[in-house]
Amino acid sequence: MPKLMPTAKIILASASPRRKELLELLGFEFAIIAADIDETRKEQETPQALVARLAAEKAQKVAQPQSWVLGADTVVVVDNKILGKPAAKHEAVSMLQALSGRTHAVHTGFAVIKEDLRVVQCVSSLVTFRPLGAAEIDNYTSGAEPYDKAGGYALQGAGAAFISAISGSYTGVIGLPLSEVVATLLALGAIQFSG
Repeated sequence: MPKLMPTAKIILASASPRRKELLELLGFEFAIIAADIDETRKEQETPQALVARLAAEKAQKVAQPQSWVLGADTVVVVDNKILGKPAAKHEAVSMLQALSGRTHAVHTGFAVIKEDLRVVQCVSSLVTFRPLGAAEIDNYTSGAEPYDKAGGYALQGAGAAFISAISGSYTGVIGLPLSEVVATLLALGAIQFSG
């Protein structure tokens, strides 16, 4: 049976366990080198431009000769405001209250870099939450799940129960739009079918 094989070493420039798990679904080996960069938003920078720039900077930071490097970054946006990762319960509660019963955008940028080759894209999705009650929000934010996730929820975890609709990339909302990433890797020759 044919399987995807990398044509050279592939490096994931992210410490995100979600991105690691998503890339593992593709069945090929890759290395992980977390990229530590300044993620401060520039003045007048759109969320889409922000995630594209950060993904490229992450990939560039860990670039190595003869290696394909994949960087990514994700933001949640509601009312033109970027929701980061909540640091405390009151922040997580506030984020979920803002998302409750509404549709918000999730933008994930990714970059694939190898020496002079460089492809950067942003994939945007819309996520709709059903209305959430105060007790439900309190229960969810009392656990660990919201605190390392943009927007304070996990689509791949218990937060899935909040979501009534998704338009766009399911895996992009989690942190890595696999369809677009695979298409890019195939087009660049970074992976190929073997066997």
